[in-house]
Amino acid sequence: MASTTIHRARNDRWIAGVLGGIAHRFGFSSTALRMIFVLVSILSAAFPGILVYLILWMVLPDEPGA
Repeated sequence: MASTTIHRARNDRWIAGVLGGIAHRFGFSSTALRMIFVLVSILSAAFPGILVYLILWMVLPDEPGA
């Protein structure tokens, strides 16, 4: 079930849970979203993708719960 806000995922994370949280919010597959993110980052010389990820890591709160 998709939530109404974006949070960093607690149970679906590889690094910080940013993409897992975005995938859960919009009902996407987290694996597919990660593959798309990596491809876009590589095709754009990686820097913008890494920068966006780091900013989201700092801005998005952790998913509430246990």
